[in-house]
Amino acid sequence: MTPDAPETKTVDSYRIACDGGEGALGHPRVWLSIPADQGWIECPYCDCKFIHKDAVTDAE
Repeated sequence: MTPDAPETKTVDSYRIACDGGEGALGHPRVWLSIPADQGWIECPYCDCKFIHKDAVTDAE
C-alpha cells in the first residue's frame, strides 16, 4: 500500500500558518514564509505544500 501524497494548497499570502488541519490530531501551529523567488514552501510537520497564487503555473 502506498502512502497518500501530501496535500497542496494555493494561498494568497506569503506568510501562512499550518496546524495540520485535523484539530487534536494535527500538529503544533507553525508560521511559514513563502520565498517570493520560489513561490512555494512545505510544512516541516505534515509536508503540506503551500503555493502562492502568483506562482501556481510555475510550480506545477
